[in-house]
Amino acid sequence: THGTPARVVDPGTGSGRFLVAAGRAFPSAELVGIDLDPFAALLARGHLAAAGMADRARVITADFRAACLPPIDGRTLYLGNPPYVRHHQISPEWKAWLTATARRHGLRASQLAGLHAHFFLAIAETARPGDTGVLITAAEWLDVNYGRFVQSLLLEILGLRTLVVIEPTADPFPGTATTAVITGFTVGERPATVGVRRVETSAALSGREPERAIARADLAATGRWSILTRGVPERREGFVELGEICRVHRGQVTGANRVWVTDAVQPEGGDDLPASVLFPAVTRARELIAAGTTLADDSALRRVIDLPVDLDTLAAGERERVERFLRSARERGADKGFIAEHRRAWWAVGLRAPAPILATYMARRPPAFVLNRTAARHINIAHGLYPREPMGEAALRALAEYLSGSVRVGDGRTYAGGLTKFEPREMERLLVPAPGAPSSVSATRLAS
Repeated sequence: THGTPARVVDPGTGSGRFLVAAGRAFPSAELVGIDLDPFAALLARGHLAAAGMADRARVITADFRAACLPPIDGRTLYLGNPPYVRHHQISPEWKAWLTATARRHGLRASQLAGLHAHFFLAIAETARPGDTGVLITAAEWLDVNYGRFVQSLLLEILGLRTLVVIEPTADPFPGTATTAVITGFTVGERPATVGVRRVETSAALSGREPERAIARADLAATGRWSILTRGVPERREGFVELGEICRVHRGQVTGANRVWVTDAVQPEGGDDLPASVLFPAVTRARELIAAGTTLADDSALRRVIDLPVDLDTLAAGERERVERFLRSARERGADKGFIAEHRRAWWAVGLRAPAPILATYMARRPPAFVLNRTAARHINIAHGLYPREPMGEAALRALAEYLSGSVRVGDGRTYAGGLTKFEPREMERLLVPAPGAPSSVSATRLAS
């Protein structure tokens, strides 16, 4: 903590366990707990009193974002576990506070951010240079889009110094099976490197030395930090990263599956559409899991309606049927919303070309890698693997089978509830036998 703090502040203090532990570590520090829940505040007061710390502790019943912390002589340590609250449960008023307050700091915040992002910003509002912080949160902000704001806040203002990524095996939040991260910072500093550790057991948390240092510039240059914290995969003879063979792309977002994904040739609200705009597509992860090693039949797949940007390219009879459908789609609000408003044409989903291999990327199991013999399209519930150079079916099958048999849940990131996720760039870092090279761990060769 860069010296003994004069005050320890636990935002979202709950039962006060962090404050009590801090009180034992820093016997002269003032202890301040803040919690919006009166019952939690009562528990914290009782806990502090039972620990013999009531004379130097106070627990404030308030929202941390609005709490008033007077300046003191000496440093403040912000310590604790901010509540995990997703953006759906955050009021519009506080979302507006987030974006407006971030803007004052020269940062751009997303209103999709969870409550822990609000707490990081509230610390930036009240802390002074030299104050420190150690917060444990879910690790999703390391990689998701809204996390870019948290990353910038840590790098530019809060003075990020350390990251300790806790694997789900350590059970950081009992019963949630999630990856967590402990973030350490010193306000006002801009260290050239950030110390990083990954731990798989709670016992390993007692170690203090980082396993490696990541350049601050490297963190600033990417929004996906988990990849950097994992380090460089150990290279083995005859193996390469999947990304050297294939590009990995997530499927297209439709913006309104109820409109653009249909079980029937005649979509709801419109006359039958021409077959030229109906594409068999993988729209549920379980369709790939059920397919096994090969997707050989698309008859059970739903259809995605993918219309051309230029409707004048349709034949006269097709254009009339499409226009009837679009009138119905507009009545159902398909032309509204972020996705529709940012397309070249609101009606054009823009499906990617068929991927030779399709993969699930979020489940409570390793990804399924499936050879796509039907040339099915895919939406954003799956990734598509696109070879950088042409590959024959035998090589594609060997690649899919190797990935299916070798990728572990631990190679991805685990969210609350045990869901493991592989972002496209994470999947590209998986090691696979090089094309044409023999592999001692695979019964097949990826020969072109």
